[in-house]
Amino acid sequence: MSWFKREDNEILNVEQRTVRTEGLWVRCPHCRQVIFKAELEANLQVCPKCGHHFRFDARSRIDKLLEPGYQLVDLDLRSTDPLEFTDLKPYKKRLVEAQKKTGLNDAIVNAVGKLGPHDVVLSAMEYSFIGGSMGSVVGETIALAVDRSLATRHPLIIISASGGARMMEGIASLMQLAKISTGLAKMDDENIPYISVMTDPTTGGVTASFAMLGDLNIAEPGALIGFAGPRVIEQTIRQKLPDGFQRSEFLLEHGFLDAIVPRKEMKQYLIQALTWMNVSTHPTN
Repeated sequence: MSWFKREDNEILNVEQRTVRTEGLWVRCPHCRQVIFKAELEANLQVCPKCGHHFRFDARSRIDKLLEPGYQLVDLDLRSTDPLEFTDLKPYKKRLVEAQKKTGLNDAIVNAVGKLGPHDVVLSAMEYSFIGGSMGSVVGETIALAVDRSLATRHPLIIISASGGARMMEGIASLMQLAKISTGLAKMDDENIPYISVMTDPTTGGVTASFAMLGDLNIAEPGALIGFAGPRVIEQTIRQKLPDGFQRSEFLLEHGFLDAIVPRKEMKQYLIQALTWMNVSTHPTN
């Protein structure tokens, strides 16, 4: 009978009816709860269940800290390959892949603008670019930020997220530690504030130089901060390390940090800190 036919009511196949949910959810590595990705992004990449701080990209940090109208600067420098280094793949190839992935020339972004009422120079490291490692370009870019602070007398804030010095550049990478530290010493002589903000992770040569040289050293909760890794230390001293070793809470307890500040409170804390330091809110001519 004709009314059994479904010629005019074609049934969609399963593939057409599938609702795609891939990438919409994230599992928190701390509490193991599944979080809606949009909810996590709205909460500044902080788990709404347990407060675990996910890694946060450099441009988002700048955007959330500085007032609208800030300016990104010193973006033109590019790393070379002075040692023609190759491990699992050529260093030049790593650079191209990282630049394509992040949209940055290297693992650092400089910005100038206002943090509340205060004019500041801000440097934020990008961990997604070869582990935020510090090569010649990162070192020179931070040195340029130091020079801007010296020229304008505006406070400097550096947000660290790094695995340390970039081994692919050898001694050229290690020289950046001395160069940046020398510039920060000049800022100290001129009484220009420098605030160091350490995030997960801040390790190696970055910790051994500018990350620990702030007039105020602060960190996000749960951040891994240290020079050598825990396994190397245990093998060296032949002792079991305590729980939470090299996390920001352990460092605060043992006097290596001045404060631990949650991400959502960071902007207001920095504004208050600069006010305590009697930083002028009037632009420099």
